[in-house]
Amino acid sequence: MPTHTETLARWACNLKYEDIPADAVDAAKRFLYDTLGCALGGYQVHDVKIFLEHEREVAGPGKCSVIGSGEKLNPLSASMLNALMIRAMDYNDIYWKQDPSHPSDLLSAPMALAERDHLTGKDLIVGIIIAYEMGQRLCHIALPGIRERGWHHATLMGYAAPVVAGRMIGLDWEKMQHAIGIASVRCFTLGCAVAGKLTMMKNTVSPMATRAGVEAVLLAQKGYTGPEGVIEGKEGMEHCLGTGWDYSWITNELGKRLMITDCGMKSFPIEALMHSPVSATLHILKEHSLNAEDITEVRIDSIARAADILSDPAKYDPQSKESADHSLPYCIAAALAEGRVTPQEFTEEKLWDNRLRSQMTKVKVVANQEFEEAFPAKQCSRVTITTTDGRQLTHQVDVPKGDPRDPMTIDDIKVKFDALAEPIMSESRRSQLREAIFALDTIDDVGKLMALTVADRH
Repeated sequence: MPTHTETLARWACNLKYEDIPADAVDAAKRFLYDTLGCALGGYQVHDVKIFLEHEREVAGPGKCSVIGSGEKLNPLSASMLNALMIRAMDYNDIYWKQDPSHPSDLLSAPMALAERDHLTGKDLIVGIIIAYEMGQRLCHIALPGIRERGWHHATLMGYAAPVVAGRMIGLDWEKMQHAIGIASVRCFTLGCAVAGKLTMMKNTVSPMATRAGVEAVLLAQKGYTGPEGVIEGKEGMEHCLGTGWDYSWITNELGKRLMITDCGMKSFPIEALMHSPVSATLHILKEHSLNAEDITEVRIDSIARAADILSDPAKYDPQSKESADHSLPYCIAAALAEGRVTPQEFTEEKLWDNRLRSQMTKVKVVANQEFEEAFPAKQCSRVTITTTDGRQLTHQVDVPKGDPRDPMTIDDIKVKFDALAEPIMSESRRSQLREAIFALDTIDDVGKLMALTVADRH
């Protein structure tokens, strides 16, 4: 029997642009548009500025563009920096089954390698499709999920990234399998990256796995070898993490249909499980014309992991942007105080705004067993707001905006993109970039696309 890494590698090597249906090509363009908007927003945040300064000190030159700055670095540095920009605001895509995933964390790898090797837009589309296929399918295999066993989902990115990167440089399946082994054996990531008091590493671990995938394929290309049984073999992932696996998602189901059209986008720059309660809260506020001073309590019924991860004691006193965008009390407080939850609610100044912070004590989060049983098919949250005049107002959201069942339109994505990019990119440049993305299958050199990702406002 072939190993699971052989199965993944063979499939990726055999996929052709002509095999991709039109709806998946369209989805690849939409997700690239959303992803580059997130990256241009991320280019402006403090985390990225620190890492960019670090890479300027240690990185070698190359042919790969750094989004925003336009600097040309080697593919390892460019893939790391661009992935961090994509991830830094916690605003990029989301797919959550047994484990969560942000497949666009992987897109910096095919962008960097396609630019380096002067590949076409169609080649990049193939890379995007593979990134979503690997990122999403691996979310299903662990029962319970990797995250439930104490590990961060970046662990799975260590298996996905070399498949994506390997296809871009034309590895055969045997070398790609070695690359998966090279990357994955050193990419296990502790769950504490997203537990309790959060730090800049919360948004950095997946980009590091993406960079490891790029490095692995460059080594494998030169003949470097890695273990083959890193999923199901002796002392592989299954051996180390225990029983309970459904490999059908990467064996029987692989190739039957493409997963990208099942992925969601984020309409708020916050942790995915908070989208439903924030949406429900904003709905009540708008419907009843309430402001923060009209409210005495906000009760949130949600799934157990939302109550555990997003409303532990540290989340009632977030000390950083990273903790705030994973704090359900903070995000609900922002909705109460500002009537919105946008990137502006996560600035350093707003983080310490007394009126906003005073709302957090009103938030009570309760685990609901009925909602737990419905997850992940639904992401149910019920919000009950008690007003100062004694009314109890309730609204439930089962499917957040951006889910494939309630998708963001191209116009929705444009509003998000423009809001993120406008401070550093002119309207004409944004329009050029948008046109290039949606004509990606006609571009003869990805370098032309990447040239349009450079800021023209400072």
